[in-house]
Amino acid sequence: MSYSLRSVSMCFHYGKVVNHGMSPEVMEKLRGEIEEFYELPLEEKMKYGGDGEGYGGGRVRANGVRDWGDRLYITTNPVHLRRPHLLPQLPSSLRDNLETYIQTLKALASGLLGSMEEALEMEANEMAAKMDDGLQSVAIIYYPPCPQPELVLGFTPHSDATCITILSQVNGVGGLQVKTRDGSWVPVNILPNALVVLVGDILEVFSNGLYESAEHRVTVNPDKERISMAFFVNPKLEAEIGPAASLVMKNPPCRFKTISTEQYFNNFFGRVLDRKTNLEALKIDN
Repeated sequence: MSYSLRSVSMCFHYGKVVNHGMSPEVMEKLRGEIEEFYELPLEEKMKYGGDGEGYGGGRVRANGVRDWGDRLYITTNPVHLRRPHLLPQLPSSLRDNLETYIQTLKALASGLLGSMEEALEMEANEMAAKMDDGLQSVAIIYYPPCPQPELVLGFTPHSDATCITILSQVNGVGGLQVKTRDGSWVPVNILPNALVVLVGDILEVFSNGLYESAEHRVTVNPDKERISMAFFVNPKLEAEIGPAASLVMKNPPCRFKTISTEQYFNNFFGRVLDRKTNLEALKIDN
């Protein structure tokens, strides 16, 4: 696969990928099928509900405000962790096109992480060994028009717990914003047929801070609905999350603790989603 990663530096928050392998035709079919799904009666969508996975409304966050949007969240890898009432039970066309999307992004993620590993001058396969057959999931999020957009957020400010997140702004309506070092929020402009790659907390830990996770949020639109798909890429459960030994040896000190992937996610889901608090808890005071 020949792809191009735009807006990349050794201390970047996000980039945009073109030539990623997903055809515009499949993406257009997915857009229509996702719109049809969210137009279903509530009782039909609730068939895909569940505890932590499946269909649900926006969650209440640290400030007591509920996210303005509904989502369909599905674990996709390892395959044996897939819930039988979710992906297998979706309408057949949506299921098949979503599976194509998942497999394409799985391959894309592997290529991107390999490029990052090389750019960081890590030992060969040092990060890839932790990511092989790792935890992956997809969230399809629908943000309806909001009559008072100044009063709510589509999604509260946060950094992702992931290694990387690959995002598609499905119907071409913007709203994603990334926080800069000076504390301002800048919109992530839409590049046709491009995917957005966000650095997650795990990659900041793996890189010992050379890559910085992207604190981001979603604003709402008063007139248009917005649909996005986020593909989350994580290590396998039996891996440990900590700075790569080859990087710490060349660029001490070690800036983060090392913990198991399982403990990492237990800690993450035990906290209210709020900015970069999960990452802050892993920092070593040097």
